[in-house]
Amino acid sequence: MNISAANTGRVLWAGLRALLVLTVVCGVLYPLAVTGIAQVAFPGKANGSEVTDASGKVVGSELIGQSYNLPLKDGEKTAAPDLRWFQPRPSNGLGSNNVNTQYSIILSGATNRSGDNADLIQWVKDAKAAVIKDNSTADYKVKPSEIPAEAVTSSGSGLDPHISPEYAKLQVHRIAERNHLTVAQVDKLVADHTDGRILGFVGEPRVNVLQLNIALKEMVGERG
Repeated sequence: MNISAANTGRVLWAGLRALLVLTVVCGVLYPLAVTGIAQVAFPGKANGSEVTDASGKVVGSELIGQSYNLPLKDGEKTAAPDLRWFQPRPSNGLGSNNVNTQYSIILSGATNRSGDNADLIQWVKDAKAAVIKDNSTADYKVKPSEIPAEAVTSSGSGLDPHISPEYAKLQVHRIAERNHLTVAQVDKLVADHTDGRILGFVGEPRVNVLQLNIALKEMVGERG
């Protein structure tokens, strides 16, 4: 009995020492080392790819999309888009931001509907009609054939921060009219904030909506 108890004690002590060592190495030293390397080598990405406005205030992350809506009115269930700003692709999961005060993600995700789902088809039709209505101006009429897919469908994550240059350009006339700018000014703004393919061949050209709206806010402020 004594020999068996001693062996059991040694095994338990060895297991406890292994647990303590692995806890320190894997739970403390390794995370600290990885965090330290990330902070030195990639500080921006390690801290969430934060985006700041002209005043230096953090207004979001370049990796997470945001909505630009008007405050809810009495009786409204869905906020109307604030048409002074470039609009992202539709999603039920984007937090609210007006390039300034509020940034909170409530939920995210895809629609999880098949391509022939009746609800999805109706959502796309409604979104397409809204894009045409919202972006048509006195001297520019949006054609249904000009509307890109991401203008009427959400991304798989519901958090895509980018739109295509085509969708950004489709919004140019409305942005110019609402903010008393020229079309040429807004066109240049879009061109300046269009990112090309990664390494020249990976992915598609894209526009980060948050960064574009920050630049728009600065342009409107300078004009004012």
